[in-house]
Amino acid sequence: MRRADRLFQIIQILRRTKLPVTAARLAEELEVSKRTIYRDIADLAGQRVPVEGEAGTGYRLSEYYDLPPLMFTAEELEAVCLGVQLVQRLPDATLANNANDVLSKIASVIPGKMMQFLHHSAVAVKPEETGANKTDTRQIRAAIRDSKKLLLEYRSAEGKVSKRVVWPVVLGYDLTHCLLIAWCENKKDFRHFRTDRLISVVRLDEYAGMNRTVLRARWEQWREAKLLRFK
Repeated sequence: MRRADRLFQIIQILRRTKLPVTAARLAEELEVSKRTIYRDIADLAGQRVPVEGEAGTGYRLSEYYDLPPLMFTAEELEAVCLGVQLVQRLPDATLANNANDVLSKIASVIPGKMMQFLHHSAVAVKPEETGANKTDTRQIRAAIRDSKKLLLEYRSAEGKVSKRVVWPVVLGYDLTHCLLIAWCENKKDFRHFRTDRLISVVRLDEYAGMNRTVLRARWEQWREAKLLRFK
């Protein structure tokens, strides 16, 4: 790693936490010696980067210091590219477009010399072999953000169609399925609904029965209890 990149990365590491970071931890993550870290900290101080702390106790950035929001290393840009490719593989029609928009915004502001890491990344996801059934989830995600109820018409794995009023919690993904996790008023419990089995989705002008943060916490407790039963 070039010295300039290493100095930038030290700042990034210090930005992650409000607690002091020791030279040993910095050295381990950057794969250099502690002596190199001490020199780098001194160089940063010489460049008027307000690093607080000292050897033996740890370092942190002053709360009044920050970098421009879109400064990236080559490795970070490659991580973004890989993330976009993974999102494009998800069974969600709109998230792929959102991911492409993010990439376009980054490309419009980064220096020209960094463009190669976007267009010719060193990492890639294997191309899809078949077209996936991708669902438009904009209405569902908006309802989650706004804590609004949804009326679902849903076809079960056995082909039975039912209507449910739910309080949406979160959309969960793997590379083949998208699940709507929600509190079901009909069943008085949390349920998972595959979005590719949704026949219709109507956003109701009614708030869910509890704040989205509380609802998410209740679902996480429910999930933990389910996992414990199978241990």
